[in-house]
Amino acid sequence: MKALKSTYSKLGIILTILSVMLLAACGGTGEKEKAGSEPKGYSVKHAMGTTKVNSAKRVVVLTNEGTEAVLAMGVKPVGAVKSWLGNPWYDHIKADMKGVEVVGDESQVNLEKIASLKPDLIIGNKMRQEKIYDQLNKIAPTVFSEDLRGNWKNNFKLYSKALNKEKEGNKVISDYDQRVKEIKEKAGDNLNKEISVVRFMPGVSRIYLTNTFSGVVFDQLGFKRPKVESKDDFVAEVTKEQIPQMDGDELFYFTYEAGDGGATKQEKEWTNDPLWKNLSAVKKGHVHKVSDAIWNTAGGVKAANLMLDDVEKYLVK
Repeated sequence: MKALKSTYSKLGIILTILSVMLLAACGGTGEKEKAGSEPKGYSVKHAMGTTKVNSAKRVVVLTNEGTEAVLAMGVKPVGAVKSWLGNPWYDHIKADMKGVEVVGDESQVNLEKIASLKPDLIIGNKMRQEKIYDQLNKIAPTVFSEDLRGNWKNNFKLYSKALNKEKEGNKVISDYDQRVKEIKEKAGDNLNKEISVVRFMPGVSRIYLTNTFSGVVFDQLGFKRPKVESKDDFVAEVTKEQIPQMDGDELFYFTYEAGDGGATKQEKEWTNDPLWKNLSAVKKGHVHKVSDAIWNTAGGVKAANLMLDDVEKYLVK
């Protein structure tokens, strides 16, 4: 009898120990699951400081080039500013932007619309939206690039960090750089040609210099520019009397036509001017009208690759 009681007592102790161990194990597992379910978060340094981002699933983009960047990394934004040309998107991205909500344009974004989309990340630009940064940051963690000049890669790298997709971003840049290398090799002696770049706007004509979207691409490819266009600057407004300065071996021009016909009128007046017709590139048939969206306005990685297509078409044997 005593032996039986002793056995029961030992069994009870064992069961008690097992129960405690089981509870401890369950408690430990629960803590781990709880910790694992919390957003890890990561910090991004940008033009306005440092921002902690917990998620990049619902993204709103406030620049045209930023929209191209996120698309290139496989992210479809829930909202974006409308394209400068198109209704509402550039032709070369509209298929990828179906269902994306318009949140104004780069110069005037709609804060209420952005808030209604409940984003967990906003990507913008200091040059465009510095005054409303604090308001945007109250809606969701907001990351700003510094400016919108020629080299899209600088902003692209920042956006890849904001999206926590640096690996994908590096692949996009690597593929682009490989294309540049291949085109340079194919171009051969054509790289010695001087390239002129001109833009027509309503009542305004501009020569585009090296610190522009197209200027950076030509620099990466290794093409030369006429002396007046080789300045490390953005653009220079010119008069008809300065047309002879557009003396490149090849001349590319694009027209920003917003719909009122003003830019088209400017283009016709200039391209029919005797000074224009006297340019050596015009006489030799080396003048090429290209897309303003691709060569200038969009300013992103998708446009850069499409510009490379044009360069291959016109300048590579």
